[in-house]
Amino acid sequence: MVISRLFNGEKYKGSYLYLDTQKKYEIIRTILFYAISAAIFATGYITTGTRKNLLTIVAVLGVLPASKSLVSVIMFMRFKSFREKIDCENILNAYDMIFTSEKMNYRIAHLCVSDGCIIGYSEDSKFDENKFKDHVTSILAVENFRNITVKVFTDKKAYLGRISSLKPSSGTDENVLNVLKQIVL
Repeated sequence: MVISRLFNGEKYKGSYLYLDTQKKYEIIRTILFYAISAAIFATGYITTGTRKNLLTIVAVLGVLPASKSLVSVIMFMRFKSFREKIDCENILNAYDMIFTSEKMNYRIAHLCVSDGCIIGYSEDSKFDENKFKDHVTSILAVENFRNITVKVFTDKKAYLGRISSLKPSSGTDENVLNVLKQIVL
């Protein structure tokens, strides 16, 4: 966790430019994992003169976490951070929320949680709001959050207008946002 904070500049899920900083962290981590495996293999080869040694097995096993890290790099490379900062005083909000489901991914550039409402903005004009709503409400229901209203806008002007009418966040809103952060990329 300390190394994660060091490389990604204290950026956490939902923070401004999270995807860009996490992408850099994942790339550095993956390179480091592969370099360690290569160094272990080279050490074994140089010291014994053959690749048939115990360090070769350790190096091959070290490729497993490196490959897992490479999958994260591929996932993060598919998305870019939302570049605009949106002013939401006293309202819980999050940036760069990539919700994954079995059939598709839902990219929410900015999201606000207030008074039992989840309001989001997607830059994707073909965003399927109904499927997203079903996905999110089913997950929140498992966590005992019911009667949550979910609305996703693809028109930024309409989204900003809706944000201005939201009430300040309450204690349960923070719990809802935490659940949402747990299920995003």
